[in-house]
Amino acid sequence: MGVHPRTLEASTEASAATGRIASIDALRGLVMVLMLLDHLRETWFLHVPVADPVDAWTALPALFLARLAVSLCAPVFVVLTGVAAYLFGTRHTLAETRAYLVKRGLVLMAFEVFYLSELYWGVASPTLWLQVIWCIGVCMIVLAALIGLPRRVLVAVGLVIVCGHNLFDPIRLLPDQPLFPVWALLHQRDVIALPLGLVAKTTYPMLPWIGVIVLGYAVGPWFLPGVATPTRERRLAVLGCAMLVAFAMLRLANGYGDKPWFVVDGSDLRTAMSFFALTKYPPSLLFLLLTLGTGALLLVALERIGDRPLVAALAVFGGAPMFFYLLHLTVLRLLYHGAFATWGATQGTVFGVADYGWVLVWYVGLIVPLYLPTAWFSRFKASRRDIVWLKYL
Repeated sequence: MGVHPRTLEASTEASAATGRIASIDALRGLVMVLMLLDHLRETWFLHVPVADPVDAWTALPALFLARLAVSLCAPVFVVLTGVAAYLFGTRHTLAETRAYLVKRGLVLMAFEVFYLSELYWGVASPTLWLQVIWCIGVCMIVLAALIGLPRRVLVAVGLVIVCGHNLFDPIRLLPDQPLFPVWALLHQRDVIALPLGLVAKTTYPMLPWIGVIVLGYAVGPWFLPGVATPTRERRLAVLGCAMLVAFAMLRLANGYGDKPWFVVDGSDLRTAMSFFALTKYPPSLLFLLLTLGTGALLLVALERIGDRPLVAALAVFGGAPMFFYLLHLTVLRLLYHGAFATWGATQGTVFGVADYGWVLVWYVGLIVPLYLPTAWFSRFKASRRDIVWLKYL
């Protein structure tokens, strides 16, 4: 994939002006590109009933592996949102940072409710899907209220939430109980009845994600310009390895942090799948240890690779993440409805491809077409700092 010289120049200028490190955008771009694969699966494989894409008993191994890779997306994006908030705060007052986080959070929540909820299904629906964009928006607003606390307190708050929230797993409230809507938003994936016949599905219960964004903010000082790159890489490598070791030890103990894994007689593959079948909704402690630990090591790798074309191309996606998110979901909906209008239902009542391999073909084929408008928007955003609303995309 070629990278336009003006894109590289704009990216360099933006990094110099904001104090951000290019590898942050590259890692964010990597997880955004991985996310495309999962959304393609949802678009062209609607006919395949997937109650749980990481069910070790029933999931296709190829689908399981793809979903495992895609699991990096939300944790990495949320923790980097926390890092970015800290870096923003180094160039603005506390009041300005809080105002930005609240406004950006409200914008994300509005996109989820008024645009993405309908776009996911392409028809008018009484259902509000409170998914990842909603969750990030709420987390930014909560972070705005917490950033005045000392860093040590933030670390403690983040660790208590991330490490301890699985203690609340046995608590299940019913819709007729007073605190049910609050608990469904915080920790229990469920459906909330709303006025006027609407319902809200809390796909991303937000309590663990609040812990993740707070910890991202707390490690923000590692990314300051005054911190030597080798020092930051060493810290990230130690942190990443420590999280993966903690994951392995807790998973082998099979006692806390997620549902137990099991041995599948006669199938080493499905036994391994069971070991890595982790809970994302809400994200378990083990899910976060594995994904964030891997993300920290990937960030080290991207920093060491340096300013090469692949890293620069990924940084383009990561430099305009909200634009890419809205763009690719819109394109996928248009492609699906166009295919359905042309060929009708090919798999039961929906249009779909018969083999998962075709999902991979579509994935490879869409990378460049989605890259080009994202690169244009990234250049436009970097060159027009006078347009205030652009910073919210």
